[in-house]
Amino acid sequence: MTERSPAPGGLTLVEALVNTLDMESGVDALDTPEGREHLGITAEETDRARTLRESLRATLLAHGGHPPHRDVIPLGVLLAEAPLLVTVDAADGSAALAPADGRSLHARVAAAVAEALVAGTWTRLKACAAADCHWAYYDRSPAGRGRWCSMQVCGARAKMRRYRAKEA
Repeated sequence: MTERSPAPGGLTLVEALVNTLDMESGVDALDTPEGREHLGITAEETDRARTLRESLRATLLAHGGHPPHRDVIPLGVLLAEAPLLVTVDAADGSAALAPADGRSLHARVAAAVAEALVAGTWTRLKACAAADCHWAYYDRSPAGRGRWCSMQVCGARAKMRRYRAKEA
């Protein structure tokens, strides 16, 4: 839905997972082998991935000051058991959190969130305020107050609704 550039670092995984569902059309990429392959999950892992996706969406809505789109399991609960390891680069001594099991979607998401926390980018990943969209996007605005994934689509629709409500 968005013309924005992808989120930085590991947040591209979070953004890609949240954006597997087009809320307007109802098309879910997790229903297809290609969509699951893109995230490195199997058909058996689809339900867990959907649960994680919707918890992430609620968290990203909160980043923009919006209420959750529905009741979800809190993200902290879902990521609490994600196995992570501290890795240290022998060459420069830099440390990072990495998934203990590189295949686990939950662990990869937990590592991406940890990386974004350290980088200060986590709260810039948001979900579009439009109720029929909620697409994930990375807010690069100077003040970090972006509301819509696309000003040309979702932002324009919201402004038109406000204008029409005033005229009525």
